[in-house]
Amino acid sequence: MSVTERRRGERVTFERGISAHMMGIDGTWRRDCIMEDVSETGAKLTIEGSAEGLHLKEFFLLLSSTGLAYRRCELAWVNGDQIGVNFLKTGDKRKKGRRPAEA
Repeated sequence: MSVTERRRGERVTFERGISAHMMGIDGTWRRDCIMEDVSETGAKLTIEGSAEGLHLKEFFLLLSSTGLAYRRCELAWVNGDQIGVNFLKTGDKRKKGRRPAEA
């Protein structure tokens, strides 16, 4: 199955990419990045500089210089300096080992 086939939702590709920033959930790191494409459920980013040592399991993608437009993300895949991210919705219960209580 190719990456394209796994995608849900319509994807918009930007000719030159959109400048954005990645920031750790705890605010301890920040990197510039380029958003290459985006859909309702995720995006493809090109990281500027090294991604080594960054906690990419979960982070914020800041879409505005003021930080008012952002999405909480989780890492989906890595290919060199490009990464795929899934957007997390508020209240997503994706934590491993947690299952809803059965009646």
